[in-house]
Amino acid sequence: MLLPPCVIFTGGKSSRMGEDKAFLPFASYTTLLEYQYSRLSKIFPKVYISCKDSSLYDFKADFIEDEEKELYAPTAGFVAIYKVIPDERFFALSVDSPFISKEIIEKISYEDSKNFDATIAKTSEGIQPLCGIYHRSLAKKFDKMLHENNHKLGFLLKNSRTNYVFFNNSVSFLNMNHPQDYQKARSLI
Repeated sequence: MLLPPCVIFTGGKSSRMGEDKAFLPFASYTTLLEYQYSRLSKIFPKVYISCKDSSLYDFKADFIEDEEKELYAPTAGFVAIYKVIPDERFFALSVDSPFISKEIIEKISYEDSKNFDATIAKTSEGIQPLCGIYHRSLAKKFDKMLHENNHKLGFLLKNSRTNYVFFNNSVSFLNMNHPQDYQKARSLI
């Protein structure tokens, strides 16, 4: 199965964590971002990093910087991504979701088709907007959302041709939003 490129989203504020999650040490890596980039580079044919400022990172990668530096919402990342990558679709994944496995990625990719605008993971806890495939057909909607200062990915997905892929295992979708989530993730690795 040919996977689309992957974009790791790192441009958030990390306000609930109290520090930038991308820079937290993880596993044997200096940072969570390096961990994610290394492991995802073994799964996807190409991996990009969506960020505010690529000069903050001390490793080589393909960075896509948000044009809106003061806006801490994934909308700015999506708009920049569509301007940079030529592909018709890409896999979006948040930097703070280190347990999304190759099997989950392949299942979402298998369930995706050109008939959809997006194919997104869903668990019993709800949709996982930063774990799924987004198509270029959404580029204009993201531009409009950015212009209107509307950053609700759930609203966009609800009003688009979205395919949801259900997963029973919520642990794989652990997001490190708070310090206790980070500690839990470190114990699971």
